[in-house]
Amino acid sequence: MDRHRTSIFSQMDYNRDSKEEKPSTDERLDSGLDSLKEEEYQAVAAEIRALQLQSEPKQATVTGELQHWTTQITEDGDTLLHLAIIHEAKDYIKQIIELSKNTDFLDTQNDQRQTPLHLAVITNQASVCERLLAGGCDPTLVDSNGDTALHIACRHGNLPCFSVITQNCLPHHLNTAMAAYNYHGQNCLHLASVHGFLSLVENLVDLGADVDAKEQRSGRGALHLAVDQQNFSLVQLLLRKGADPNLLTSAGHTPFHLTYGRDNEQIRQELFSLTKPGLRELPDSEDDDSEEEDEEEDEEVCVGYDDIQWNGH
Repeated sequence: MDRHRTSIFSQMDYNRDSKEEKPSTDERLDSGLDSLKEEEYQAVAAEIRALQLQSEPKQATVTGELQHWTTQITEDGDTLLHLAIIHEAKDYIKQIIELSKNTDFLDTQNDQRQTPLHLAVITNQASVCERLLAGGCDPTLVDSNGDTALHIACRHGNLPCFSVITQNCLPHHLNTAMAAYNYHGQNCLHLASVHGFLSLVENLVDLGADVDAKEQRSGRGALHLAVDQQNFSLVQLLLRKGADPNLLTSAGHTPFHLTYGRDNEQIRQELFSLTKPGLRELPDSEDDDSEEEDEEEDEEVCVGYDDIQWNGH
């Protein structure tokens, strides 16, 4: 069986100014399937078939049946539901979710801390996302990168899964997922912006995402990222959505400052009139002051050695 499928993501060009490289399929294999041999998978599939799952079993019976197969995991922490989603075994997915509604089993995380919902987004199975959410899974859980399933959809421009998650989440879950920062200090709006997915950016802001939220590492907002990417359409969209053209990064830079040395004159002209006159010039560099302070410290260290005496001299 060829596990390295090449059509994982249905990439769409959301009116980006420049083409982005399509994501690698490696993320799909983070769950450890590289170590699962063909005969092992067939054995797992046979075991699922042997369960003879019923669509509407009685709850008392379900409890007994669940005890056995819900605790079975691979060496990489994948449950039978993880494996069924990765191999797109739709019938098994449906039956397992039906048996596991509103249980912690739907939120089981593998060694990469991926839940079934993470894998459903990675494998671009929007219908599975919908079933999981209807079954009571938690969309705010994060993987080993700090990403929720919504983060992954925004990074790869996965509009079908994005739509299903945002339309089927409880309001407080959606707000939490949109505002959450991953371990790189980026939220969903930052990821959609840096990759130029205009449709996702517009939807996120309309759903209540903070258009001026800053990256945690650099303090850049979505508008700064749009200038970095030289994406004029995204700059215009963010400004229409209320992005602050005078927002400062941690280093004190406005979006207009980032136009210096860049080729896109349209972006520069668009931001010039919107930027306060006092914020148009680049802030003074602190490098010179830092170098002078370092030299003074070095001199003080050297002078200190003059006081050392050897044998009373």
